[in-house]
Amino acid sequence: MKKFLHAATTSLWLILAVALLLRVGFLYQFQHDHPKQAVSVIPFLFESGNVAHSLATGAGFSSPFRVNTGPTAWMPPIYPLLLAAVFRIFGLYTFASFIAATLLNIGFATIACVPIFFTGKRIGGLPVAAAAAWLWAIFPNAILIPVESMWDASLAALLVATILWATLALAESSRARDWCAYGLLWGITLMTNATLVALLPLLLAWLAYRAYKQQRPWLAKLALSLGIAALCCAPWSIRNYKVFHTFVPLRSGLGLQLWLGNNDTTQDIFRAERHPIYDAAERARYIELGEVAYMHEKQSQALQYMQSHPAREAHLIWRRIISFWSGGTPTPLKDFLNVDSTWFRFVLLFNLAAALGALYGIVVLVRRRSPTWFPAAVFPLIFPWAYYLSLVLPRYRLPIDPVVLLLTAVALESFFQTRHRPVLNSTEPRT
Repeated sequence: MKKFLHAATTSLWLILAVALLLRVGFLYQFQHDHPKQAVSVIPFLFESGNVAHSLATGAGFSSPFRVNTGPTAWMPPIYPLLLAAVFRIFGLYTFASFIAATLLNIGFATIACVPIFFTGKRIGGLPVAAAAAWLWAIFPNAILIPVESMWDASLAALLVATILWATLALAESSRARDWCAYGLLWGITLMTNATLVALLPLLLAWLAYRAYKQQRPWLAKLALSLGIAALCCAPWSIRNYKVFHTFVPLRSGLGLQLWLGNNDTTQDIFRAERHPIYDAAERARYIELGEVAYMHEKQSQALQYMQSHPAREAHLIWRRIISFWSGGTPTPLKDFLNVDSTWFRFVLLFNLAAALGALYGIVVLVRRRSPTWFPAAVFPLIFPWAYYLSLVLPRYRLPIDPVVLLLTAVALESFFQTRHRPVLNSTEPRT
């Protein structure tokens, strides 16, 4: 029986089956609780869905605000192109399109168990691998967001999990084709979620350092990976230059995001009142200036506000840090006590526990002098700063949650290993 239980709990196939069942089960409950007319339209009425609508109707990569505003570089192209394909196959704003798009997200979130499992195996063996994959399988955010959010978060989570696995694997490889594949993986990732670009130089620097320590050639292969990643992004950058007559390498929306999180009406919780998708005056200003000039104006206003209100800015950053790791609330203790929902409390505690577990997992890897601590740590330590300084939504954290839960699994394995370690009797001889 012990062998059977061990085989079952460490079976990747069982983990995948449970992960898929939980997500499809939530989808079934979600569509059962909401009118078909609502879920056919409302989830797509945001920037990614609006751009997908423009693509599907032949208007090109444009109009992120439900009205015709012309070409855009609001976000990288891969996820809107996937949604546009769904629209073309299943129809515009249909229930079939909602189900298809959601199942696509669910598929990404479920398959992420695979690289999580094999990365855990590299870092800490089978116990860490199974624990990390199980945590991801039952993680509330990874069940809710694929159904509720028509954004790139689920696909980005799969790509991040794959990048960490590929980074650790590449540290042991000298084959040029592996470095080429790594560059291709990064190119696809950057065309999905531009914020992850901050991690690319850090992970490449770690790979170069590992190759240098092992006395393996690295400079040419590093250049090869970077070159292929850049080539993947080049068509998009060329298109943007032709459209906007200026260099827009990945996305244009940073200036607005920075301003939305740093202006005189910003609140601790982002409510989006001044976003152009809701605010007619801001939308008119966006149309008047054009996208690039509008983003530059907003970035300038945000930086001026941040420099002139340092105390307020420190408060906002601290609240955003809490919101990012609690799952979306800047006052987790107050909400835990006041919100009468067992499910909300469970989600809140799971998010906070994962954050603390990831931090302790980094400490464990550092103490063990594991070379994997650095590539694992950069995801939770570096990636969130783009949001600490701008604004936080629950889906922003999901791309790095596979790594967060992997580090939590390392922490759990260390905790149980310490608890079950035999204690030597003081009278017995020590070796």
